[in-house]
Amino acid sequence: MTYDHKYLLDFTTGVFSRVGCNHDDAAAVAAVLVAAELRGHSSHGMIRVREYYELWKSGRVNVSPDVKVVHETPSTAVVDGDRCFGMVAGVRSMRLAIEKAAATGTGWVAARNSNHFGIAGYYAMMALEHDMVGIAVTNANPLVVPTFSVSRFLGTNPLAVAVPALEEPPFVADFATTPIARGKLAVSEKKGEKVALGYVNDADGNPSDDPGILRRGGGMVTLGGDHQHGSHKGYCMTAVIDIFSALFSGANFGPFVPPSVAYLPVPENQPGKGTGHFFGAMRIDAFRPANEFREAMDHWIRTFRSAKPAKKEQRVLIPGDPEREAEKRFRQEGIALVPAVVDDLKAIAAELGFEFGV
Repeated sequence: MTYDHKYLLDFTTGVFSRVGCNHDDAAAVAAVLVAAELRGHSSHGMIRVREYYELWKSGRVNVSPDVKVVHETPSTAVVDGDRCFGMVAGVRSMRLAIEKAAATGTGWVAARNSNHFGIAGYYAMMALEHDMVGIAVTNANPLVVPTFSVSRFLGTNPLAVAVPALEEPPFVADFATTPIARGKLAVSEKKGEKVALGYVNDADGNPSDDPGILRRGGGMVTLGGDHQHGSHKGYCMTAVIDIFSALFSGANFGPFVPPSVAYLPVPENQPGKGTGHFFGAMRIDAFRPANEFREAMDHWIRTFRSAKPAKKEQRVLIPGDPEREAEKRFRQEGIALVPAVVDDLKAIAAELGFEFGV
């Protein structure tokens, strides 16, 4: 069954309002989750409502946070999220980065004491309407093994960069530094499907096709999959994002990042506060005239679109193309949800005294 994105937005806002968030914070959570669905990333969409709801029930999220700046310079800041839903810290931090970029040319904001913040691309894209390049990264709960290890020390740690153009649609890269996002494993498990080898290993480090292997001690691998195919480079990318997200802000790093699922325990003796994020905004006119840059970006995009496809039925994509096309389609046709996700949403709504799907 399909659902109108506006209905999902209203419903999700209602869920988080009913658990105690003020309207703006509930709307921020809903906006990011529905944006993920619209952009074709169901792994970060409505499937996460259950996870966030269980985190709230377990007392691991503060629905009335005092989100504040705890350190600041003209072009940088550190934001403490007071254990908020990640979207609350994410939106406020990115807005602050944009404000600082408007004043100084670039703005950089690190956030701590936060939680899972959804798709990184949402925050990077906030900069586009201000003639800015947006950057967003975050660390995540430790389910990823470094190269040559079976220890789950890192997160999927995504990177998003949004770059404005003139006549062409913006360039928007948004990807995990693992071959597959954790949420996609959850979607496959909900559907009863196996996953391709090269995404996850079992507890002994052997390749597995079981999307539920993480609950049995398995781990995700970094980009590349194994050393022969460059997993050490993926490990480096994942590590850099962990350092930027945690060490600039004072959040937890690596194996100490609190899980975004309630069924996993919070690590003991944490060196920092909560999950960490890092945001950047850069005014393009801080480097060259804005229209000149935009025209050059159009030229770049058109050049790469003209690359010869490997096969006749293929076309060369620009980062952001699949998501933009998905959003156009889903706004018109509605968003299809996995039946198991629909069941979760109905159960949550019933617990909170209202209904889903009416």
